Amino acid sequence: MPLTGSKKLNFLLGEMGIFNARQVIDHLPRRYDSFLYTSKEELSHLVDKQKVVLYGHVLGVAKTLRFRNLSNTKFLFEDEYGEPYNVIAWNRPYLGKMLSSGGEFTLQASVDKKKHELNLLNLKKGRIAQENAIVPIYSLPKDYPEHHFRALVKKSLEELDGKIYDKVPAYFKAKYRFLSRYEALKKCHFPANQEDVRQGLRVLKYEEALLFSLKNQLVREQNKSVDKVEIKKIPVDLLKRKIHSLPYHLTKDQANVIGECLKDMDSPSLMYRLLQGDVGTGKTLVSALLMYANYLRGEQSAIMAPTDALAKQHFETLQNLFKDDGVEVVLLVGSLSYAEKKEAIASIASGKAKMIVGTHALFSANVNYADLGLVVIDEQHKFGVNQRTRLANKGEHADLLLMSATPIPRTLSLTIYGDLDVSTLSEFPSNKRNVTTSILLPSSKEIAKEIKNSLASNHRVYVVAPQIEGEEDDPASSVRKVYEAYKKAFPNKVSMLHGKMSEEEKEVALIAFKTGLCPILVATSVVEVGIDVKEADLMIIYDPTHFALSSLHQLRGRIGRDGSPAKCFLVYKGNDEEEIDKLEVLTKTEDGFVIAEEDLRRRGPGTLSGVRQSGLPDFAFANLVEDFKIFECARDDAAFILKKRNEKGFAYFLSLAQKEVEGVSMA
Repeated sequence: MPLTGSKKLNFLLGEMGIFNARQVIDHLPRRYDSFLYTSKEELSHLVDKQKVVLYGHVLGVAKTLRFRNLSNTKFLFEDEYGEPYNVIAWNRPYLGKMLSSGGEFTLQASVDKKKHELNLLNLKKGRIAQENAIVPIYSLPKDYPEHHFRALVKKSLEELDGKIYDKVPAYFKAKYRFLSRYEALKKCHFPANQEDVRQGLRVLKYEEALLFSLKNQLVREQNKSVDKVEIKKIPVDLLKRKIHSLPYHLTKDQANVIGECLKDMDSPSLMYRLLQGDVGTGKTLVSALLMYANYLRGEQSAIMAPTDALAKQHFETLQNLFKDDGVEVVLLVGSLSYAEKKEAIASIASGKAKMIVGTHALFSANVNYADLGLVVIDEQHKFGVNQRTRLANKGEHADLLLMSATPIPRTLSLTIYGDLDVSTLSEFPSNKRNVTTSILLPSSKEIAKEIKNSLASNHRVYVVAPQIEGEEDDPASSVRKVYEAYKKAFPNKVSMLHGKMSEEEKEVALIAFKTGLCPILVATSVVEVGIDVKEADLMIIYDPTHFALSSLHQLRGRIGRDGSPAKCFLVYKGNDEEEIDKLEVLTKTEDGFVIAEEDLRRRGPGTLSGVRQSGLPDFAFANLVEDFKIFECARDDAAFILKKRNEKGFAYFLSLAQKEVEGVSMA
């Protein structure tokens, strides 16, 4: 049913993809503000950063101090038990007037044990009734008032009463004692306590996890059902000879992964494998050697990268690695001239080209392969499932290897990538990166000092901003504005790189950076992959909270690639405790598995995070780390449904999963 009400509010909802009552109630709160009062016993055992809710009154007069763009308001608050607390509120100068009016207040704050004070989070007049103490907070456009949306949710729930049907099979609903879907949604939107939220989310998370797991297992069934027309065995002795001729040794992980892939490639069914590994663990070398193994059995290989820069880097790597082996390596990217593209396409069709490197141009309709036996997708999360499938389908019986630099623990990856076999690289071929990460204010003198040190020692400097244009009130978020500032400070030494530039402009900027003509590169996150400049030893990231932890770790992976000491500065001027806590993860560890897991833990349901991305599946309700047990149960239950697929009680849910799988494969 369509929404009614203010045209402006309906337009804002439309921008979010919400057009009817069902979509309204599926838009759950991103978090809940709790105004349940902290008990007297809890107040006697407070810990740092603990959130407390107090009822009481203000003692004396609140004092507000202003400096530059900041202000703080300090006051003394006495709770209902007669205990006094020093309270500080940042950037809320209007509080002085509110507090001076007198009366009783409900105060929500965070404990700062070191300073023996409370950091104010929220202040409301009077006592809050228990039934209104859990307040849902939604992700909404800034012009859409929270109370308007809550009223819309209430109206939508009333209209849909009796019209919301359960998706979870009755067998599992009884087994886990789930609420109905309608009751689950109602408790999530209007909870009386935290237990209501938990019980409501249990249903929605499980439903989502079960559908996801069932789709994975259906796709896996389909993958495993396709057999190769002819099994061409790989001459392992020739591959070993090539590996022994390399000027370096493979790590144990690399050798194991190559063994796993060779076994897949020699089997009757097609390979569908994910290779995951931290930045610098040698995924590219593994894929190159597998492409060589495929060449030895007389078939073509194609490797697809998300950007021209990364494709060109792979092209150069393969050319250098196999220059003495007679392997024809061809590049196919959008920036080639018409004549160059025509020549490359002809070489691919004739079978002369044995290793083909490119971007999405590889699966264009006019590109035909003589005998495609192996498809490698680098940075696989940058491509949709349909794009990956279209390239793999260019070879009727091609093995598929997906590569990802977002490593996650094996137990978790088996659940997330249930349609794939998973291989992991965790060892580093050479010395582990020696990168020191710090959080600095924009005014820090250390930034200019370290830039000068890098330039003096003939090194390179990355400067990253999250957006091309950025926000009007935040020049540090704009690549263009940061570029202008750096150009003034370091004339003739700065180049710029972002996604809206032409391929020719990008190439000029990269060449200037690599050669040292312009040793400072100001860029968006396009430098996250595909740029390997060994001389880079400093990275400065402005407004780092715009990025997910995994993306920041990927960006940091661009420096210190030769093993020498490097520095990464996260330039942040805010005082959001949660954001600072997130950034501090990077200052404490360089372990990509730890960072990815922490990233997942922080990605709660309903997150709207602008530029953030991690390349992992997005869920509306579930969280992969916090709800891992739910995903494990759902994975086992999905297998149970497939065994009972012909029984009436499971047919409906199976049909939902099947439709989504067919939607992917037919696209």
